[in-house]
Parts: sequence; structure tokens; C-alpha cells
Amino acid sequence: MIKVFLVEDEIVMREGIKNNISWEKEGFVFAGEASDGELAYPMIQRTRPDILITDIKMPFMDGLELSRLVKKELPDTKIIILSGYEEFSYAKEAISIGITDYLLKPITGARLLETVKEVAGQIRKEREQQEFLETFGREQQENIWLARQKYFHKLISGQASVSALLNEGAAMELDMAAEQYNILLFKVFEGEEQVGYCEAVNRVTDEIKSVTEKLPQVIMIELSTEGLAFLVKGTAEKCAETVLEELIGKLKEILARWPKLEYFGGVGRTVSRLSELNRCNEEANRAFAYRYIRKRNQIVYSEWDNGKEDEELKLSTLDINQMDRRIVENFLRTGLKSEAKHFVDEYLHSLGEDNLSSLMFRQYITMDLYITTVSVLEQIGYDSADLVEHCGDFKTMSGVFENVDHMKEYLQKVFETAIELREKSASKKYSSLLQKAASYIQENFSNSDISLNSVAASVNLSPNHFSTVFSQEMEQTFVEYLTMQRMSRARELLRGTNMKTAEIAYAVGYKDAHYFSYLFKKTQDCTPREFRSQA
Repeated sequence: MIKVFLVEDEIVMREGIKNNISWEKEGFVFAGEASDGELAYPMIQRTRPDILITDIKMPFMDGLELSRLVKKELPDTKIIILSGYEEFSYAKEAISIGITDYLLKPITGARLLETVKEVAGQIRKEREQQEFLETFGREQQENIWLARQKYFHKLISGQASVSALLNEGAAMELDMAAEQYNILLFKVFEGEEQVGYCEAVNRVTDEIKSVTEKLPQVIMIELSTEGLAFLVKGTAEKCAETVLEELIGKLKEILARWPKLEYFGGVGRTVSRLSELNRCNEEANRAFAYRYIRKRNQIVYSEWDNGKEDEELKLSTLDINQMDRRIVENFLRTGLKSEAKHFVDEYLHSLGEDNLSSLMFRQYITMDLYITTVSVLEQIGYDSADLVEHCGDFKTMSGVFENVDHMKEYLQKVFETAIELREKSASKKYSSLLQKAASYIQENFSNSDISLNSVAASVNLSPNHFSTVFSQEMEQTFVEYLTMQRMSRARELLRGTNMKTAEIAYAVGYKDAHYFSYLFKKTQDCTPREFRSQA
């Protein structure tokens, strides 16, 4: 209900307005009263009324001064001025402040109520419009996110022309022209590596999005299970390194407020051409692959000389039992096929380059990683025969151990094959999850609060991951599917009942009847009224 606050120094008039109008019966809440602006202002700050009715001439603080304060603090509050003074100067000043209406005393209760109702009508229309825009904005977010994700993959593919990339970016209101570019790959974790639904990670992602939207030289892209990508642009006034430093500082500041969450980032080398972003992304990926090996809560730069960071191991002192297989297992369960080469390089590097010169050491490490891979595959329903079928058996491949490069190539193939098999298994799993998600949507689409987040949580996937899988497997976005279900039910109600359009809108999950009508016309090529008349 709409709240009304009254400020009037004449007690008889104040009591008359307060008591002679049946506020609750008329659909209003009488939120409070005061005899002057000074007393009223702190009460108004607390009650936050939708409509303020105030006399213009009062002791201590008059109505115009109070109106200026209220409009500054609560710009959406509508103000009705009551005045016994007909001088134009008062009306002129009231207009400049943004007063909604200006009524001359004496005024009847009926006339005041009529004005209050007119103002309430304005408020409701503004609220409907605002809700329309917010709903439309929320439902467009998924499309924007998916479009940006596809665009980012084009940027780093190295296959699209610069002019095509600039034009496509402009169509998405992204200014891609710059003197420098760099990429930061960034991921937030809840404890161990996870791909399931996590409310804390989602809230942090929203905070990060809000902050980066205020950085004109940063474009944020959500990359499903991979985390976030930040495309940083450098100019003559502010180079890419400076923008990166500012961005990383803000990311760390946000994560500092979430001590239970961890993060990791990888930064590429700054390039001067849009066409070189594929190389920049390759190096950022290499740095980002260290998240499987290094401790969390750090940003790794591709410029680092990693040989200086890691203590070299000596074969004579190497304790094989201390090698942590969980690092490899973690990568095989959550890593990407595109990261396999980087992971193999950095994992073997962490064991010491000198150690790899030993044939015996190479044989042991290859065997150990092969067995670890088989173990992970067995946990998801495969066996060693599936790996042998694709990669061969290294026991009969003496060339695998011939040198470090052959060893790396073989292990890369083993890991890529394991990830392909994992993804194949996951697609079967996703099929049942999507069936569950579809059932959840069908049962809950009439709830106006249903969202990508709530459906993702119902199947224990992160919103970004769920959105990507859903659009790939269902060949339509979550919003498109939800809208289709709602429109199908709306058609049934239009044809089979005498419900009003507003009632049908609410019944299928839309609080705003105007937005429902807009979507119905957009998806059905006719208005709800026209559809009903056709039936």
C-alpha cells in the first residue's frame, strides 16, 4: 500500500485531514504526522513515505525547505504542497524543487483525496514501468552473457577479421578500439575445486560485476565452469598494466570480505593489436593452469620466470611418495581439454627439469600419471581399455620415453582423452539433470520469483554452467524455455476461461500485466485480446 505523511502546523486542519479521510479504506497507509519540517524530517527518513503532504508556511522549517531535503534524500517521494498564499513566487519555487502538486487553502477532504489518488496513480504507473524494465533487464541478462561469451571466443580464436570484431563489439555496445590489450582469467572457489551451486560464489560474482561495470577500460565475460575473463584495454592516458593493477586491487578487496572463499588468476602478456588477443589468451591460460599446482589466493603473470619460483628437485633426494596425485586427479576431474598441454608442462616443470633427464624417472612418472588417469576414469564408469583404445599402451611404445618432448606429447594425449571421456559421461549426466530442471520449471513457472539461479540450485550447478549446458542441450536459453512454458499455459487460460488478462499474467508468473502482454505479442504475433477473439 502507498504510504502518506502529513506535515501541518495548524492542529485543527492536521487532525481534520488525518481523521476525516478513511486512509486505509481508500488504499493508503497513514505513515505519520508532524507540526513542522524540523520535526518531520527525521520521521520521514525513517518511514520513507510515498506521498508527502505539507503546508508551505510553518515555524522552524517551512514546507519548501523540507521539500528540498526530502527530494534530495528520497527523490521518488511525491510532494503535495498546501498553501494559503497565492503569490506566484511560491508556486514557481515549488515547481523548481519538483513538487508534484500545489493546492490552495482552504481545501476540502474530498478534493485532497482526489489529488492524493491521482498522485498514487502516477506512482503505480511508475512502479509498473520500473518493474517492467527490471524484469526485462533480468530476462535479457542471460542472452547478454551468452552473447559476450561467444564474442570472447571469437576474439581469442584469431580467425575473425579485426573489422568484423570491431563491428560485432559495437553492436553489443562494447568499444573494442584501444592501444593495448590484456586478459586476466580469474576464478573464485569455495574450498576445493567445485562446479556445483554456491550462493556465496554467486554473490561475489555479482559484486565483481557491479564493480567492473564502473571501470570503462575493463570488459568482464563469464565463462561457465572456467570462471571469469577480464579483457583489459590500455590507452595513452592509462596503460593496460595500470588498469590491471586497479582491477586486481578491487578483486582482492572484494574477496577480503569473504574469508571462506579463495581465488586464483592468470594474466597474459600485453599486446598492441586486437588480432593478437589469441596469443595473449594462450599465455593467460598458461598462467591460469598453475591453479592446479600452486596455492590459492594469488595472481600469476605469464612474464614470471617459473624456474626461479620453484625449488628444483634432485633425483637423489626425490621422495616419490611425497608427490601429490590429488593435483592430477583434480585437473582430470575439473580441467579443460585446452589446458592439458599447459598442465603437463607446468606439472613436469614443478618436478625439476634435471630430474626429467633421467630415463628411469620419466618411465616412473609416465606410469604413475597413466595409472592415476585410469583410476579417475574408473570412478566415472570407464576402464583402462577405453584409454588404451584411444592412446595405445605405453608399455609397447618405447618412443614415449625416448625424450622429454615425446613424454609430454603422450601425457597430453592421455589427459585430453580422459577429459573427452569425462565430458561424454557428463553429457549423459546432464541429460538427466536437464530433465529434472525442465520438470522443476514446469512445476514452478507460475512463481514470479523463479530464476536462473533458483533452477540451477535445484540441480546443483552454478548458474553460468547451467545456462551454458541448458542452451547447448535444449537449443534455447533458459529464459526462452521459461517464457515458452508460461505462454503455453496463458494460451490455455485465454481459450478455456473468462479470466482477465491481468489475472492470467499473474497466474503464469508475471506481476506486470503490461510486460505479459508485451511478451505475448512478441512470441505469439498477436495480443492476448486478439488471441482470445480468434478462439
